[in-house]
Amino acid sequence: MSCAAVIVAAGSGRRMGFDKLLAPLRGKPVLQWSLDAFLRAEEISSIVVVTNEERFDQLDRGNSKPVLRVAGSRERFLSVINGLDAIPEAPVYVAVHDGARPLILPEQIDEVIKAARNEGAAALARRVTETLKKSDDRDFAHGSVSRERLWIMETPQAFRFKMLRRAYRVTESRRIGVTDDVSAARAIGVSTKLIENDQPNIKITVPRDLELVEAILKLREESPPRQQG
Repeated sequence: MSCAAVIVAAGSGRRMGFDKLLAPLRGKPVLQWSLDAFLRAEEISSIVVVTNEERFDQLDRGNSKPVLRVAGSRERFLSVINGLDAIPEAPVYVAVHDGARPLILPEQIDEVIKAARNEGAAALARRVTETLKKSDDRDFAHGSVSRERLWIMETPQAFRFKMLRRAYRVTESRRIGVTDDVSAARAIGVSTKLIENDQPNIKITVPRDLELVEAILKLREESPPRQQG
């Protein structure tokens, strides 16, 4: 059963002061790392990159599978909708990934998609392990929050294509704010299986994240990460 990928890379990078998606990491742009992982993932048949022409033109898209571009929008959920609409032939499944997560591995992508086939929807995530506190309006610690069954959401997130497309139509028409695809699916009553990730999958947000990711990639070259599962 076919699975397309939508890589969301439409952000302007204003918080970084430069285009974080084209920032160099071990000799290639941040976005190229994400794209390469999906090009190598066995479960992916085609890819849509939601980004501008300048970024897209600087990517090595290879020739192993179709890679298309569509423009993004002002909000993430609108960019995802653009990506879904740009897939030439409706696949059975679709995986959505944030292009600013360059540490994703092909094996992780395949694992999430296989789980989506079994469960209907699946997403990469990691358990909260730190102590959590609430604060008052002056930022003084006010109380603890139980971390039991709390997860930090990551990507990719994979779903039946028709279901996710319907979920976004509903959230858009009802003006329901969603920050990820799992939230959109939940809005129409679809639960998502969480796949625990034991590998770094950082989303680059501030300049120091680039230094951390660079260090992780260097370590991977010296000692490749073990496969999950």
